[in-house]
Amino acid sequence: MRRARFAAAAALSAAVACLAAGPDPRRSGFEDMGASTQAMQRDDGLNPAMLWVQEGEQAWRRAPSPSSRSCASCHGEPSSLRGVAARYPAWDEALKRPVDLATRIDLCRQRQQGQPAWPAEHEELLALETLVGLQSRGMPIAPRPDPRLAPHAARGEALFRQRMGQLDLSCAECHEERAGGRLAGSPIPQGHATGYPVYRLEWQGLGSLWRRVRGCMAGVRAEPFAAGSLEFTELELYLANRASGMLVETPAVRP
Repeated sequence: MRRARFAAAAALSAAVACLAAGPDPRRSGFEDMGASTQAMQRDDGLNPAMLWVQEGEQAWRRAPSPSSRSCASCHGEPSSLRGVAARYPAWDEALKRPVDLATRIDLCRQRQQGQPAWPAEHEELLALETLVGLQSRGMPIAPRPDPRLAPHAARGEALFRQRMGQLDLSCAECHEERAGGRLAGSPIPQGHATGYPVYRLEWQGLGSLWRRVRGCMAGVRAEPFAAGSLEFTELELYLANRASGMLVETPAVRP
């Protein structure tokens, strides 16, 4: 009862703080898109990422080998994971470090199903991550208040603001200082990771947040972080904190 009263008081304090701060200046990349692309994301019948959701549903119910269990045999329906994607990255007890949702799914495959790890951007991994992410669509991003994550989030913010590569640019210089401007004719978004995995028209396919960050880092001629690495996960953790309270859009569509 005491814990419930504390949680209610904390929620009320947060709401009062938000009202005092005025309108939220943060913008999803959805708001920077053209009407036709927005319509594609809004309509599940038009959103091409829903093809990966269908593949994810099949993979969810399929055991990867005769001697292993399916995801459904442990978790039931995918809807049982509602809210999970909104809370990642999260702490992994065995690794003693934060992991993102894709890594958690792959670790479950290895630990519970006895299967080898998938390579980065594996189609089945993307499909399952998209299926799990869909269960949290419309929910606020809410990273866990775990004190073990705090130093990692701080390092993630340092990476976000660190100049890197031959072009000597940071994430913050584009997505904070120049957000709302244009680069090669395209709008520069604030860079909130609200809808991954996303279907990008540029890619003509689905991709993870790591793929997007890898592209940005290659663009400034920096050595990209490895998929699932601690550095990338710390950056992703900071991005989750930065987008806290914004709504999950998975699976989003982007230009």
